[in-house]
Amino acid sequence: MTAYTFASFYSGAGGMDLGFKEAGFDPKFANDIDPFAIETLNGLLGIDHGVAADVTSISLPQDLSVDLVIGGPPCQGFSVAGKMDPNDPRSQHVWKFLELVSTLKPRAFVMENVKNLAVNERWSEIKNSLVEGAELLGYSTRIFLLSASDFDVPQNRERMFMIGVLGGVPSTPIPVTHKKRPTVRDAFKTLPQFGEPGNDGYCTARITTAINPVLRKSTYAGMLFNGAGRPMNPDAPAPTLPASMGGNRTAIIDQSMIDGAKSGFVEKYHAHLLAGGEVWPDVPATLRRITVEEAASIQSFPVGMKWAGPVSARFRQIGNAVPPRLAYHVALSVLKSLSELPAGNLPIVPDYSLEELKLQTEKSLLLL
Repeated sequence: MTAYTFASFYSGAGGMDLGFKEAGFDPKFANDIDPFAIETLNGLLGIDHGVAADVTSISLPQDLSVDLVIGGPPCQGFSVAGKMDPNDPRSQHVWKFLELVSTLKPRAFVMENVKNLAVNERWSEIKNSLVEGAELLGYSTRIFLLSASDFDVPQNRERMFMIGVLGGVPSTPIPVTHKKRPTVRDAFKTLPQFGEPGNDGYCTARITTAINPVLRKSTYAGMLFNGAGRPMNPDAPAPTLPASMGGNRTAIIDQSMIDGAKSGFVEKYHAHLLAGGEVWPDVPATLRRITVEEAASIQSFPVGMKWAGPVSARFRQIGNAVPPRLAYHVALSVLKSLSELPAGNLPIVPDYSLEELKLQTEKSLLLL
């Protein structure tokens, strides 16, 4: 059987692309505005057809025909980490994605975005409009909220996946249930020791205690140090890694615990503050920021892969990515949906520009 083909947009460094490739899909085209990310993607997938360009002005190859379109349009307008501005022009890229679906007319599509778009009432109108727009194109569409830690990724990263299938029904991605959730420690065990070649993409941002620490009952939930980079529990999945890593937003680990200590400075300091103690002026040398390679392992990227660009660009690519292992399980669900499509001709997908699609969607919603 010939492999199903796919094109990806807003591809980043290729996390979602890699997951779909490993599930058996054949990549035919990829696009992202970040040239470093595209260089990383091309190396990761072993291809040369990833194109760095603005998606709003890109010329698609005339012979491009694919079974699947995937991508993660910019999410800053919807994310709680951003300004949650409905007029943020980046929020319009979700409609650009559907316009690309209208142009390429694949058998299915997968659009990834932040949890907030799926669950925040503020964005319910946009979410419902996107589903209606996809169904106007002929795609049976469902939204899934998935946590990466349910899919063998050592990170509590929750993301929305909007999946549409032409002439069929989207299948539910099946969580991994045969073993415990992987932890930060499990991820780091796959790497060379900290500081050795292959684990030496340093973040040099200094760690100091916060002048006014924010305490929570949970040791790792508060803000004990400068910046937004919180300490991680090595024996639990990591919190969501942000694209703003590289400075003092980079996560913190206590190397002594990685080396075998049963408890470390973070636990001791948290207990001290919780008991009413004063802020300590210094932190031990064992407290450090995670490396590029450690961040990549938490995202489930392959060990030893090459990241393009300076350290800051590498951290950004990792934080922006869909974990490949999560994408792999989403890809399996899409593969199941495609295998169950009835024989015969598929519905005809209409040609809509972005503005026409939004207009037709508004009209359709008014009739409901």
